[in-house]
Amino acid sequence: MSAYKILLADDELALRFLLTETLSDEGYEITEVEDGQQAIEQLEQETFHLIILDYMMPERTGVEVCEWLRQSDNANRDLPVILLTAKALDKDKEKAKAAGVTTYIVKPFSPLQLLDTVGQLLQS
Repeated sequence: MSAYKILLADDELALRFLLTETLSDEGYEITEVEDGQQAIEQLEQETFHLIILDYMMPERTGVEVCEWLRQSDNANRDLPVILLTAKALDKDKEKAKAAGVTTYIVKPFSPLQLLDTVGQLLQS
């Protein structure tokens, strides 16, 4: 069986590196992009099993990417979406949920917490 493919969109290079290393070590195949527009372009070119988006990114936010995805006829439309964010206010969580985000992880977080969440979403 081929590895699960994950799209990781985050504008912070150090965090992308850490998450890519952590997820790759577990056998996941990671495609990295650094902003929301690149995430959309990647989603239009390739199919994935899971999407990890940062909330605050240049070009388009993670919420905007998720809204676009859920309203499109894209092959990735129904995938689980994890939103990484430092925005922990209820209004931000509600905005994310309305956009179709599956799970919300507040920064700072443990890479092991992310691994657990990824594993749970891919099993369900």
